Amino acid sequence: MDLFSHLATGFSVAVSPINLLYCLFGVTVGTLVGILPGIGPIATMAMLLPITFALDPVSALIMLAGIYYGAQYGGSTGAILLKLPGESSAVITTLDGYQMARKGQAGHALSIAAIGSFFAGTVGTLLLAAFAPLLAKVAVQFGAAEYFSLMILGLVAAIVLSSGPLLRALSMVVLGMLFGLVGADINSSVDRFTFGLPELSGGINFVVVALGLFGIAEILTNLENPEERRLVSDKLTGLWPDWAVLRQAAPAMLRGSALGSVLGVLPGGGVTMASFASYAVEKKVATNPGRFGHGAIEGVAGPESANNAAAQTSFIPLLTLGIPSNGVMAMMMSAMLIHNIQPGPQVMTLSPDLFWGLIASMWLGNLILVILNLPLIGIWVRLLRVPYRILFPAIVLFCCIGLYSVQTTVFDIFFAIVFALLGYAFAKLRCETVPFLLGFILGPMLEENLRRAMLLSHGDPSVFVTRPLCAFMLFLAAGLLLIAVIPTIRRKRREAFQEG
Repeated sequence: MDLFSHLATGFSVAVSPINLLYCLFGVTVGTLVGILPGIGPIATMAMLLPITFALDPVSALIMLAGIYYGAQYGGSTGAILLKLPGESSAVITTLDGYQMARKGQAGHALSIAAIGSFFAGTVGTLLLAAFAPLLAKVAVQFGAAEYFSLMILGLVAAIVLSSGPLLRALSMVVLGMLFGLVGADINSSVDRFTFGLPELSGGINFVVVALGLFGIAEILTNLENPEERRLVSDKLTGLWPDWAVLRQAAPAMLRGSALGSVLGVLPGGGVTMASFASYAVEKKVATNPGRFGHGAIEGVAGPESANNAAAQTSFIPLLTLGIPSNGVMAMMMSAMLIHNIQPGPQVMTLSPDLFWGLIASMWLGNLILVILNLPLIGIWVRLLRVPYRILFPAIVLFCCIGLYSVQTTVFDIFFAIVFALLGYAFAKLRCETVPFLLGFILGPMLEENLRRAMLLSHGDPSVFVTRPLCAFMLFLAAGLLLIAVIPTIRRKRREAFQEG
């Protein structure tokens, strides 16, 4: 009964006219972000973060959350019609979605993507509402030592689950942590790593890092690619699938929703991993795997369901433990801190209207997205024709306006350019930027909890192994590292044996 009463409270908050308006605005902007390549939800949320200063905290978070899961919807449109995914999580959708469009089944692909996303969003929202209170009760028992161990586990998981070599991901996390430690020391207030620049005394602004790495750097990378847009069809039909198509896609939606709900909770997992994992599962369980890549409806239904379910459940670690599981959640965390809301278990008790209102708004937002995506598909198709030479300068302009409005200083704009060049270099070196961002956010928190735990234990480091929960989380972190490292060691041994 408690769950239903809490959800009733949440819906009473979410259906207020002002919150509905911001939910509509958020999911609409998110859809646009997902459709148009060159900017993702992190950069968009960073640009809009300054305007949330004057908003009610509930309205601000509802809008920012809508941008995130709205982008997962929108990403499929460009992927299906143009083979041009606006979001990384929609890359896998191009394999079968675009082939369906070439066969004249673009309407079916778009409608299945929308229906699957709505169903998965509903599942993810219900899981968030059901399990978040349980985790919050456990999190209340956490001390500094437990939070330190949890952050170690989160960073290790982000390293292990990232694509590419393990050492490269580890380097990105460490580099992000070093940048996060710039500024005044939390205990002595002595400036560290500021190189004599007074603007860095308060640390590097998160908005600067996010817009530089994910906004401007993405534009620099995309400018290298030739602009090639070929819509497979100007007129779309079959925007409501028949029962045969729905029956064929339904099992994939169920599997994708379940898989995405689990992977969304994991640090470093998120929507992209969920969509790729779902596609792999669908191909594995299919009776005829050869259909995949040639227009299999399951190749659209599974990944699109998985990425939206993951988008909903990725809020669980942030709202219950105060730990962001990905870059977008780090941005949500920044928005909460701006409004003097400390992410973690106390959100549920100190701000129940915010907690349950945000959860209820997710279901309403998913419903709004179904209404937006299918009837307005003609408008989205026109937007896909916007040339890069118009789109990219406008994005850079909005980035600069957003950067300047945070602290009204030109220094942030120049520093964002530095991070843009750094992000461009990361792209060339095939280094993921999300581990860097997680290291940047969790680094200062990791240091603070380590020092606090050592002070409380009078300098005794055994506190991290004598407390059961700490020892368990550190054991899991070590186990994850071993699982990731052992195959590499075996491969090198095998290569050395073959050479010998």
